[in-house]
Amino acid sequence: MSRQQQKLDELKVMIENDFGVRVFAVQCDVRDKASVVAACNAIPDDFKKIDILINNAGLASGFDLIQDGSSADWDDMIDTNIKGLLYVSQAIIPGMIENRSGHIINLGSVAGHDVYPRGNVYCATKHAVKALSEGFRVDLLEYGIKVTSVDPGMVETNFSVIRFHGDEEKAKNVYNGFVPLTADDIADTILFAATRPANVNLNEIIITPVAQANGIFISRK
Repeated sequence: MSRQQQKLDELKVMIENDFGVRVFAVQCDVRDKASVVAACNAIPDDFKKIDILINNAGLASGFDLIQDGSSADWDDMIDTNIKGLLYVSQAIIPGMIENRSGHIINLGSVAGHDVYPRGNVYCATKHAVKALSEGFRVDLLEYGIKVTSVDPGMVETNFSVIRFHGDEEKAKNVYNGFVPLTADDIADTILFAATRPANVNLNEIIITPVAQANGIFISRK
């Protein structure tokens, strides 16, 4: 599920070719509840039983002091990082409850543990993801549904390009002087969480580069 149909189609072909499995890909904007409902209703019957939900949609938009912030940036982060997670989860959870099993993996951030300068609203949304993960775990406990929050530090993806509204020079500078995590590092961590024995739930995983102590302190050479 993604907003970008071309990337979905490319990923679908890659997975089917590499692993010999069937893939159903659907375009969706998680910020729009009607889009989420339509996408979930479009899932074919033989894909309806969802064992693992990974809430990966999220972004940072802008890097301003709170007094200089853009309300458009705020809305984009709140609508994607919080409301999008809620809309998708609410659509999928009833099936997990019916099956009395499932695993929800929410992508949080070290920003949900430490607030850094100019991170204000982004950090607030990731604190919300942390609280929602804890709330999900409590509310879904009786149904045997696992809930894990994977909270990465600095990962070099297109995250900073989006934060700086396409300014690739600024985005590159974010990762200067140390070796950041990669998307593969996070994928490996998610896979590890998702493949624990049935009696094991990893509630929260904080993963950072060696050069990063938390959301604030980074050692650059």
